[in-house]
Amino acid sequence: MKRNLHILLLLVLLPTLLSAQGQMAQERKIRFGFVLDGDTVPYYHLKEVRIIESGSLLTETEIRKNQKLIRNVKKMLPYAKIGKQRLDQLERQVADMPKKQRKEAIKAAEKTLLADYSDELKDCTISQGKVLLKLIDRETGRTSYVLVNELRGKLRAGVYQTFARLFGYNLKASYDPKNNKEDNLIERIVLSVERGKL
Repeated sequence: MKRNLHILLLLVLLPTLLSAQGQMAQERKIRFGFVLDGDTVPYYHLKEVRIIESGSLLTETEIRKNQKLIRNVKKMLPYAKIGKQRLDQLERQVADMPKKQRKEAIKAAEKTLLADYSDELKDCTISQGKVLLKLIDRETGRTSYVLVNELRGKLRAGVYQTFARLFGYNLKASYDPKNNKEDNLIERIVLSVERGKL
């Protein structure tokens, strides 16, 4: 009798157990992965996370003391981020193009960028321009001189650098928040803005 009860119980529960096992197998599907020594290793794309010290954000005293720089950074940061996005798009677009088509695409992108933002940026002050150059270096990891050199050539980069020096800019100045006091302050302002503290 016990044996029959076990068989009956098994027949009743078997479909439930099989469907649960099938669900578990579906839940464990790996969408991205690679095979390493016969094992499938899952691969996940994670967002970049910046770890900052609590002392990296600005204090109230620093905020009061650096109002002009904070205003300049807040005004120029969106342009630097847009520049980074457009540069990434352009680099993907021209990656496999022949040299002549690449030059034409870069010139067209430059014209579009000037048409979109030249009116807004004409009203910027010299100090805002200097901040923008620093923020572009921060976002792209390359100085403005290097970017012009890569995209438009060494001659054009030299002409732009000479012209910029007349107005007090330096396209070759790199962004170095670890060793440069002003760059460190700019970095802390950007972090404060990105975290919603300013």
